[in-house]
Amino acid sequence: MGYKSLAACVADLEKHGHLLRIKDEVDPYLEMAAIHLKVYEQGGPALYFERIKGSRFPAVSNLFGTLDRSRFIFRDSLKNVEQLVALRSDPMKAIKNPLKTAGSALTALSALPLQQRLFKSTFGKTTISELPQIVNWPLDGGPFITMPQVYTEDVDKPGILNANLGMYRIQLAGNEYVKDKEIGLHYQIHRGIGVHQSKANARALPLKVSIFVGGPPANPLAAVMPLPEGLSEMTFAGALGNRRFRYFYDEEGFCVSADADFVITGTVYPHENKPEGPFGDHLGYYSLTHPFPLMKVHNVYHRKDAIWSFTVVGRPPQEDTSFGALIHEITGSAIPQEIHGLKEVNAVDAAGVHPLLFAIGSERYTPYLNERKPQEILTISNHILGKNQLSLAKYLFIAAREDDEQLKTADTALFLQHMLSRIDLSRDLHFQTNTTIDTLDYSGEGLNAGSKVVFAAAGSKKRELADQVPGDFKLPEGYGKAYLAMPGVLTVQGTAYTNATQAAKEAEVLSQVLSTLKLEGFPLIVWCDDAAFAANTINNLVWVAFTRSNPAADIYGVESFTLNKHWGCRGSLIIDARKKPHHAPELIKDEETELKINRFNL
Repeated sequence: MGYKSLAACVADLEKHGHLLRIKDEVDPYLEMAAIHLKVYEQGGPALYFERIKGSRFPAVSNLFGTLDRSRFIFRDSLKNVEQLVALRSDPMKAIKNPLKTAGSALTALSALPLQQRLFKSTFGKTTISELPQIVNWPLDGGPFITMPQVYTEDVDKPGILNANLGMYRIQLAGNEYVKDKEIGLHYQIHRGIGVHQSKANARALPLKVSIFVGGPPANPLAAVMPLPEGLSEMTFAGALGNRRFRYFYDEEGFCVSADADFVITGTVYPHENKPEGPFGDHLGYYSLTHPFPLMKVHNVYHRKDAIWSFTVVGRPPQEDTSFGALIHEITGSAIPQEIHGLKEVNAVDAAGVHPLLFAIGSERYTPYLNERKPQEILTISNHILGKNQLSLAKYLFIAAREDDEQLKTADTALFLQHMLSRIDLSRDLHFQTNTTIDTLDYSGEGLNAGSKVVFAAAGSKKRELADQVPGDFKLPEGYGKAYLAMPGVLTVQGTAYTNATQAAKEAEVLSQVLSTLKLEGFPLIVWCDDAAFAANTINNLVWVAFTRSNPAADIYGVESFTLNKHWGCRGSLIIDARKKPHHAPELIKDEETELKINRFNL
């Protein structure tokens, strides 16, 4: 739908039974987040909070809480936008099918941003402290904007068509920030805003930043969309929303989204940082306090009918899971077009997205060999790990399409079984050490530092996966019970982790014991603190195994060896997924708040 505003979207959702109003006053400290989480877990509607303690503005959340609701919001534009993205990644489609793709070209043309000065009169002014001060998790460092659209321009090529619109978290208060005058920005240097800041720093110039909140739902979606090179987020927002992105510049030269509900303008000066965080993040843990860029606030604008938009970030699945599903639906064809031989790739949401990737590629090298092995898919894996946000992955499992044409990366259990039944653990593991991982992932040696590993499988089955724990399975003293997590995978409970030296000794003992057992059908052992929890669901398994381990430090193996600097093992692979002292704490709901929200009968 071509919504003119967030209020129009809210009205449409309510009219069609997709929105619930919360009329009683709600505390923005933990309560709003707890209500959101409870309704999301039930697959419930969008939420409109009429009265927020300490703020005169209402708020909405869970807009994208289900894929069906997201499709409903964009029901009139999805098809043309999917074609538009496909055209950008494969222009030959327009040449081969000009009549079929003509609508997409017109969509892009009519979506060019529209600059108009008359919108200035629709905005009033407020302050940071008058905004809803929403705190999601007990240990959060303060209130955060969780659905921002952060706008910056390239100082070398100013103008909206060369600008970046991204979703980077914003801390509104707390820590050392001066009330109403300073806020914190959290982003990685390789993101669009980071590139803009580097250019501004090189010229000793302050970077102008505009933060938009709310507006038509196409705008926040555009801010997180992994668009093909050269396709502006603002143009994409216009195409998706069936409405040109409207904007103007204020008296100080800051870009203002005319349809946004709130706009915060400010400057980031070279090398000025302050501590930001902690913040409950999408891996299911807190990201800790670190220095990040400081934004000095100039103005806080708001529409006359402004609605604050927010979400809750935490262990998947969350609202951003459905958000991500819609993005994959729109752009799923784009990345395979950019990487030759890649058929599909999927960031596994249940594992926190960035830690774990599944991919399928073509394996066409030396087809005349009697035994097929990973070759082309190893080349593809290097492309994947060098591609935008995919480069943040720690674990990449890649399979050959030729082994099973029906295989899909979206089915986590079946994909893992396919891999584990075919992989040669003595040959098909490939590590990258002392490299970069997600800033939010604390499993490595430090901030943004860790390792990666590629699991590659091509060829016929090498083993049948066992589906029950062997009757004579016994572990050394100090270990708990072993559980079947899925065919081919056991979870084993160990003693609490102390340090790396002790872990290596314990792993050697565990490996020796496992080597005496008949475990040909269990190529993967997950060594953890709560084996029953990890084995309970496939989501628990991948979350524990891949968010609590750093491949180069925490992978061991039965009968392991190193040959020509290549590590492998002849028996089962062991992942030490116990909690480590340097890990960030996991997100735990506040019990008192959970009891308080019972008054809403959700």
